[in-house]
Formats: sequence, C-alpha cells, structure tokens
Amino acid sequence: MTSTERLRRYAELAVRVGANVQLGQDVVVTCLVEHVEIAREIVRESYRAGASHVIPLYSDLHTRRALIELGPEEEIGWSAPYMLDWVRRWGDENPALISLTGNPNPDLLGDLDPALVGRADPKELRLAMLENIRARTINWTIVAAPNEGWASQVFGEPDLERLWDAVATATRLNEPDLVAAWQAHTQKLGKRAASMNKRAFDAIHYLGPGTDLTVGLMPTSRWKFATHHTQGGIEHIPNLPTEEVFTSPDWRRAEGTVRSTYPLVTAGTRVSGLELRFEEGKIVDVQAESGADIVRQQLATDEQAPYLGELALVDGSSPVKQTGLVFCDTLFDENATCHIAFGDGIGITLDEDVPRDELLQRGVNVSGTHVDFMVGGADVDVDGLDRDGNATPIIRDDTWQLD
Repeated sequence: MTSTERLRRYAELAVRVGANVQLGQDVVVTCLVEHVEIAREIVRESYRAGASHVIPLYSDLHTRRALIELGPEEEIGWSAPYMLDWVRRWGDENPALISLTGNPNPDLLGDLDPALVGRADPKELRLAMLENIRARTINWTIVAAPNEGWASQVFGEPDLERLWDAVATATRLNEPDLVAAWQAHTQKLGKRAASMNKRAFDAIHYLGPGTDLTVGLMPTSRWKFATHHTQGGIEHIPNLPTEEVFTSPDWRRAEGTVRSTYPLVTAGTRVSGLELRFEEGKIVDVQAESGADIVRQQLATDEQAPYLGELALVDGSSPVKQTGLVFCDTLFDENATCHIAFGDGIGITLDEDVPRDELLQRGVNVSGTHVDFMVGGADVDVDGLDRDGNATPIIRDDTWQLD
C-alpha cells in the first residue's frame, strides 16, 4: 500500500466507520497544526461521503505555551464566546465531529506551572462539546494522527513509517474490507458485553503489583461496547481503535490502591508510575514518579472529580497490545489493556435514559473532567464479585475467561 493509498483508507476509516458521516451533514474536524496532512484528507473524504460543509479547527500547543508563560493568568482557560455559541447550536444542527489525537511534543508544557497547565484547556468550550456528546446529538469519533514527534516518544527516534505500520495494525487498516472487519470486531465485543451483563456482578476486583482495588457496580449498570447511536439513530464508533467493554461504576464504592501500568500523557505532560488510593469511593492520595501535580490539579476540577466514572476491560488479544508498544497516547494505550477513569461517568450505561441532573443520585458520577489511565496487563488479575463476595475470573494472564 502506497502512502497515498494508506492516507485515503485512513480517512475512510475515520469518516465512514468512525463518525459515519451522513449525506448533507456538516462535519467538524478538530486537530493540532501538526495533523494537517491527515486533516486535509479527512476533509476530502467527508465531502466524498456527501458532507455539506467541513470545518477544520486547528490548535497549536506552542500558542498554548505562550498563553501560560506570557498571558494574563486570569484569562487562562478562556473560551471564545463566538465559539461557544456555535458549539451550543450543535444540539440543533447535529454535525459530525472527528477529533485527531497524537501529541507531537508531550513534554512541551512539562516545565510550566502544573496548576496553570491544568487550567489551560478552554473549559467552557470543552464542556459544551461534552454536553452534545452526552445528549447524543452528534455522531463523533476520535482517531490518531501519526507524526514525527509522537513517533519519537514511542521509539526514541522520529520513525514515522514505523509508527504508521503500528497504527495500521491497531486499527485494522490493512484488512481488505475495512467496514466488514470492523463489523466482525464489534460483534465480538458485543458478545463480551453480553457475558458481563448476564452475570450481573456486584463489583470488580483488580489484583496485581501495587494494585488491590475493589470497585462496586450498580444493579442498573450495563456493560457497553464500541458502537453508539445518536438520538436520530446514526450508528458510530467513538474511538478508533476500540477494544474495550465498559461501564460506569457506583461512584460511592471504591476501596484500595491501584498502580497505573502504562504512562499517561495528559494536559501536555507525561505522568509515570501513577499510584492512587481510594477510600469510600474517593481518591485520597496521589503518588507518581513524575507528573503527580498535574493529576492532583485535575482531581481539584470539582467536587466529584476524585471519584470514578468508568471501568473498561481489555485483554491481550487486542491488536494494540500485540504491537508490543507503549503508544504514549491514551486513545491507543487504553485499548491495549484494562483502564479506569476518574471524573465524569457514562449515563448510557444505565438500563434506562436518566436526565443528567439525576445521574449522581443513581450512582453515575458527574464531573467536568474525565481522565483514563491504564491498570491492566499480564500481572493483573481481574475478577467479578457477586453480592456474597464470591469471585469469578474475568481476565487471567491477559486472557479473557468468560464465555
């Protein structure tokens, strides 16, 4: 496959499999300036799919650094009113959203004040986008944009071709029929979710080096998988790749300790060796080899940020895991192994539609942040617990155990 063919197929994956752009729909593409080549091809493919308008929104981490270093401190995190007005109209206009990830320089902000870095993301704009996602008014997807800076983080050198090969493996890009390959994969994930729902576990227990954590579930919790649907019925796959089955736990029920098994790149900073301790659902202690202050800042976002919003199960059959790489990008690394997230929960995992203002009392966390970090691997056992505490193996030696 030539690089031109690869780029076209990758854009096809984002537009037709991920976001599932509809005839006559508007499309918004969010990305960094370093992602421009892929963004341009996604724009072209969106028009091929019948889009009416395609609007690219470019960001630049260097301008964010300039703001944090030199701008007025009270303006850090500012959201442009005209952008807010537009994003809030998405609930009526129903565009597709395609977001590119793949940090070209994860250490760029690492020497700045962590408190300011944590505030630099335009909060109101981010929350407005999240509200459209929660309300299921838009079909959306996140895909990676390979770049030399990201490749250097993975390989220690800017080997872009090697990174593209790994991304192609992880996203099934080399399959003869992309759509059919992803349909078969989502069916497999659907069977895993069904096996979890059939057993209706009361809690999930993680046990491994530095980890002994029990997280409670709700009787109304359901395990979900790759595909989502908008209110209008448009099926889409929010994450490419996606290898997980996931649910929202009861935010009030988490006890023990957990150690992250992969580095986390968040808020422009790399967090390594993250360790968290929970009491009565809340994160009460944060330790890390590097980047702990960034996590502490995120946990201070609001009152509910220190509680869990998601559990996700992934075993070693994942093509992401089989590359043998740490991608230093949450989109990929969270699909190599089990992960959990503190902050906002996922309302669609309940067995009925529940208004957002009722989620917290129903046990689903509500917060202005959502941060995933990886907790699984060959040394971590995952069990399902019934109400009497009896354990059923779910993952052993990185292998899925349930029928």
